[in-house]
Amino acid sequence: MIRPTPVLRMQATRALRSGAHPDPKAGKYIGGWGDFGGQKQKGIITYALSANQQRPLAGTMHAAVFNVARRTAHQILYWLPPLLLGYTLMAWATERNEYLNSKPGRAEFADEE
Repeated sequence: MIRPTPVLRMQATRALRSGAHPDPKAGKYIGGWGDFGGQKQKGIITYALSANQQRPLAGTMHAAVFNVARRTAHQILYWLPPLLLGYTLMAWATERNEYLNSKPGRAEFADEE
């Protein structure tokens, strides 16, 4: 005989059903998201500076020079050898092309065409 398996239902706690979430440490409702329901804070002082009085570019030139120098020193071994190799290869190819298209180059390789 096959017995039907019982259906287990998970029920939310009373605090969850009421919409109030308890504080896991203190066991009290602390309020919804962004509204923690506690007493208002006292003694908090906020200072602000007008946008006209700020110096957003203060020290950028000084920092930029040293930042570029530092980053170049750390990266130079990644880009300088390929750059030198490419320059050398291009100089050789240009010189070889000029020779092959000159009178002596044509005379030397005329029979190969």
